[in-house]
This record gives sequence, C-alpha cells and structure tokens, in this order.
Amino acid sequence: MDKKFKVVLVDDHVLLRNGLASTVQSFNRFEVLFQASNGTEMIQMINPSNLPDLVLMDVNMPEMDGYASASWLKRNYPDIRTLALSMYDTENAIIRMFKAGVRGYIMKYCEPVDLNAAMESLMIKGYYYSELVTGRLIHTINQYDDNESEEYRNPLAVLNDREIEFLRYACTEMTYKEIASKMYLSPRTIDGYRDTLFDKLHIKTRVGLVTFAIRNGLVSV
Repeated sequence: MDKKFKVVLVDDHVLLRNGLASTVQSFNRFEVLFQASNGTEMIQMINPSNLPDLVLMDVNMPEMDGYASASWLKRNYPDIRTLALSMYDTENAIIRMFKAGVRGYIMKYCEPVDLNAAMESLMIKGYYYSELVTGRLIHTINQYDDNESEEYRNPLAVLNDREIEFLRYACTEMTYKEIASKMYLSPRTIDGYRDTLFDKLHIKTRVGLVTFAIRNGLVSV
C-alpha cells in the first residue's frame, strides 16, 4: 500500500474533532498524526522530524485562531498544506484565510466524499478551489486569456486609477465603510465603485475581486 499522508486536525470542538478524526482515518490515503485544540497547542505538538503533510484548520478558536495559525505555518513550514474547515462562509473569513496561507476552504457540513476530494486535491494539485470560494469566478477570469480584445488581453485597462485604488483596499480586512473613510469618499460612492467593478469585471462577490486582483498582480498572497 502506498504511504499515507499525515494529517493534523486543529479545532477546539472536541466532539466534532474526534468525529472528523474517525472520518479522516476512514480515507484510504490519509491518517491522523495528532489533534490540537488551537494554534498554540498545534505549535507545541509539531515535531520537525515528523511533520504533517496536511493540516485541517478551523477558523474560530481561542488563544490562537485559524488566521494566526495558518500564517505561522506559512512562515515556518511552507510545504505543509493547509485546508480551512469552517462553519464560516463569509467573504471576510474566506479572504483572510487565503491571505494567511491556506490552499483551500471547505465547510464543516460538507459530505465526507467532498472532504476527501478536497484533501486529495491539495496533495495532488497543491490547492482546492470549491464553488464556495471561486465558483464561476475562475471561469470568468480565465476568459480574459481567450478573448482577442484589448479589454480581455489587459483586464486592468478597463479600470481607472480610483477603481484600482478601491480594488486594492477591497483586498484588505477593511469594511466598505472603512474604505470610504480611507479614500475620503462617501459610503454610497464606495458602493458605486464596488458595483461598477462587479459590472466591468463580470464578478459578483468581494472574493471574486480579490481573486481578480491576485491574478493580475495588484496584490500578492
């Protein structure tokens, strides 16, 4: 039998974590290395001579949450792949976790077969893009490569300087109200910028704006 990938579970809900451990153990290509209640405990338990291949990371945890934990892994062990497993499907949570270094994001209420597929994708491809995170957005952005017009060869050509400025701020943790204050504009004007970008770029969510900005070099992960 092929060597199994070693998995670490980081979640503060013990019953859920134990159930998740049983599920992971049932997968053919994965085995649980250890479990931790938060990032602090994970750091204490990690053995540099026996590192995990994959970490399943909750978002909301005491002491050291998923954002800080994923960032620590990215800085210290960039080869370990991290999959966010959360109850939170808000744009802010998804954006923050990807910027922290996770390579995929899946909901806790997913079916075991979907979790297995996400884990397999991370180990084989290095990432997992679900409908939740990108959906039609990747397809839309990829259209830029296939269209011969200037608009599609250079997507940024359709944006003015203020729209690009707004787009960069949209990739931060700031709310739209905070962005309005930063740009010395009214919240209504900022809503107008957002809706204009949605229309110009054929994007429907803030996650889509972040994906577009990363793909086109406006921000880096």
